[in-house]
Amino acid sequence: MKKVEAIIKPFKLDEVKEALQEAGVQGITVTEAKGFGRQKGHTELYRGAEYVVDFLPKVKIEVVMSDDMVEKAVEAIRKAAQTGRIGDGKIFISNIEGAIRIRTGETGTDAV
Repeated sequence: MKKVEAIIKPFKLDEVKEALQEAGVQGITVTEAKGFGRQKGHTELYRGAEYVVDFLPKVKIEVVMSDDMVEKAVEAIRKAAQTGRIGDGKIFISNIEGAIRIRTGETGTDAV
């Protein structure tokens, strides 16, 4: 099993969610996040004073799936989240050693 984590722009969440559903992904976890990458944030003007906004609003999506679903899910996220501008986000893929569904006790991919 693999865990796919994607950090994306908040306004792209609905598009990514729909793309994942079309790709056959069943469940996702979404968390509001703040952060910055290479762009190191930006400056804004507020009441005549300039200040630095270094933590930009982002959304973190987490999905655990069987190995054979990863490529399709990653491509769905990448296409749906892409704007072509700085700050589109990142996708991370990591191994999951196990999963257990609390309600039924199912383990492995059955629990996902």
